[in-house]
Amino acid sequence: MNRITAVILDWAGTTVDFGSFAPTQIFVEAFRQAFDIEITLAEARVPMGLGKWQHIEALGKLPSVDARWQARFGRGMTSADIDAIYAAFMPLQIAKVVDFAAPIAGVVDTISALRADGLKIGSCSGYPRPVMEKLVPAASALGYAPDYWVATDDLTAGGRPGPWMALQNVIALGIDAVAHCVKVDDAAPGIEEGLRAGMWSVGLAVSGNEFGATWEEYQAMSPQEVAARREHAAEKLYAAGAHYVIDSLANLPEVIARINARLAQGERP
Repeated sequence: MNRITAVILDWAGTTVDFGSFAPTQIFVEAFRQAFDIEITLAEARVPMGLGKWQHIEALGKLPSVDARWQARFGRGMTSADIDAIYAAFMPLQIAKVVDFAAPIAGVVDTISALRADGLKIGSCSGYPRPVMEKLVPAASALGYAPDYWVATDDLTAGGRPGPWMALQNVIALGIDAVAHCVKVDDAAPGIEEGLRAGMWSVGLAVSGNEFGATWEEYQAMSPQEVAARREHAAEKLYAAGAHYVIDSLANLPEVIARINARLAQGERP
């Protein structure tokens, strides 16, 4: 049938870890541990969605981080420096990721509703496999278990913003057409991933990286602050090419209904 048959979901900030704090906090600690360089959470969020080695590389190119690096070492960050930070990052992330495995509010019920409607649930992440091997069973124990997952270092072609992890889900799940897939992500590289794979791309403006708040902080915010942060996040996700932007995964079924209507009229992503 000419309708959505699969959703392919990001992890941190999309299905687990409201605000995407597990990776950002560990980047701050890894820079401090490896080279005694301080970076902010805001800086750590800028390249979110990339594979973690590529994320560190992109952080080193941020003007603010590069200025601190140049002041300390008299040169820019090298590949050897990235390797050292990555080596510090990995054990920290493996140890801490299970603390951020709880499904975001509404995720478990939404997944159940999508499955009841016959959809398959794929997933992919900027996390490397050793991190995912800790996160996946921890999330499953708390109620979220996709039909398939792939890590950023599983494929020789690479990770985001390329289409390969999303397309690997299509192959593994036996989906008949990429246009029958929805890729959902809270960061720009994941939106681009979906577009490059020929899928409908949906951004999450509140639960993830661009909004950048814990669940408790979000609950305590004024309506004005929520609106301002939501608008900022939505602008970045639409600029990345998102077909739709919603607050969280709980809003996805209504978007899928709208996409199905467009597919029925012969539209494609």
